[in-house]
Amino acid sequence: MSTTLDESRKIAVVTGASGGMGRATAALLAAKHGMKVYLIARHSSKGMDAVHEVNRQSGRNDAELILCDLASISSIRQAAAQLTAACSHIDVLVNNAGVVTTRREVTEDGFERQLGVNHLGHFVLTGLLLPLLKRSRSGRIVVVSSGAHKIGRMNYEDPGMEKRFTIWGAYGRSKLANIWFVKELARRLAGSNVTVNALHPGAVSTDIGVDRRTGFGKLVHRLLRPFFLTPEQGSATAVYLAASPAVEGKSGAYYYRSKPAPTSKLAQEAEAAQRFWAWSEEVTGFEWVEQDPS
Repeated sequence: MSTTLDESRKIAVVTGASGGMGRATAALLAAKHGMKVYLIARHSSKGMDAVHEVNRQSGRNDAELILCDLASISSIRQAAAQLTAACSHIDVLVNNAGVVTTRREVTEDGFERQLGVNHLGHFVLTGLLLPLLKRSRSGRIVVVSSGAHKIGRMNYEDPGMEKRFTIWGAYGRSKLANIWFVKELARRLAGSNVTVNALHPGAVSTDIGVDRRTGFGKLVHRLLRPFFLTPEQGSATAVYLAASPAVEGKSGAYYYRSKPAPTSKLAQEAEAAQRFWAWSEEVTGFEWVEQDPS
């Protein structure tokens, strides 16, 4: 990994960057907007394939891979330490990684997997990288949520969904969590140089929801693919929020097709967002203390 960077070059970090929207987002930020991109991925081979593709599209050789499993807090801490050692600052963090599981699963730390990866992993990662984002002239955090947040609910008596698990109930909850996170983080960052916004990418044709062990979901994807957006089309709003001058200084909103969009009433509730933030800190054992990494 390179340890010497041109401090004038914008630096982006994209999670879930080995394929789909994450890979497309990383490529566009590198090729169209000239950013040096760190691609966060779980698997070395797929991650390196994505790095090579990003470098091919940008015509440079500066994209790099950071191995990280967002289902593991220890792995997240290691990845954040690597980035802290390598970067003088971070201008853009795109929290893109997401999973859909066809049955109830748990992460290494015992969280229901969809909430664990889609929210709690990013909650810890963002907190660890915030000091680097604050070193940017104008740091941006972009969180990929979904219109599925509208069916999301949080049951604090059964946070692991041990009593009742449904695929879309778990997914919707994780996407509601994304918006609560953005709302509360925007409140906490008010007056700083860092903004945070969420987005709905639309129905994008990726492997999300496909069970890699059984192949469940592949047929549905093949049948519906003509109606889906491509990963490049789906990444458009994320790239807009990451790079457009039009959203400079704007924070705490939810976007669809690069325009502000309404959320559910539950997603707008400040007290609900604050309660969920406190719960996230409690279960992860991660308290947001904004310390300078130097």
